[in-house]
Amino acid sequence: MASTLLELTASIVSSHASVSEMSGEELIAELQKVHAALQKLEAPAEATAEAEGKPAISLKKAFQPDQVSCMICGKTGMKTLARHLAQVHDMKPGAYRKQFGIPSSQALTAKNFSEARRKMAQERGLADNLAKARAVRAANIKAKATSDEKPAKTAKPAKAATKATPKAGATKKAAKGQAKAKKA
Repeated sequence: MASTLLELTASIVSSHASVSEMSGEELIAELQKVHAALQKLEAPAEATAEAEGKPAISLKKAFQPDQVSCMICGKTGMKTLARHLAQVHDMKPGAYRKQFGIPSSQALTAKNFSEARRKMAQERGLADNLAKARAVRAANIKAKATSDEKPAKTAKPAKAATKATPKAGATKKAAKGQAKAKKA
């Protein structure tokens, strides 16, 4: 990383030197000053990467009835953690639980938020609608499975000699109708 830090320092100082006139001593002093500033900026990022395993807040403080807090960055005031973990930390809830030893019985949402959603679902009858949809789907799957099964082969009945069928009479009438149409 030192080479990129040096390259960045050189780029910043060269941009500054192109705008203002500097002596050799001023240029060296500017290089040292910018390099030191960039090192200070980079140091906290490395410290947080090393301390990544340590939670920013305790498990008890992270999960309050009204809000949840991120144990990685300490952000508070959220109703649910899933979106924050995905967008900010590029992490899935399972990895978050594993990193901080959060039991699977602990919801990653605020308790009051979960209760409000549960009540709303009950008022709207979503559980009944879900049960009906599952029953319809199961019936469709069962019907498809029975239609896909190949029926057992059965012996075809022998054809018996019969007199002219109504279809044959109908074709004779159709032929007479066509003959009359040709004459006209």
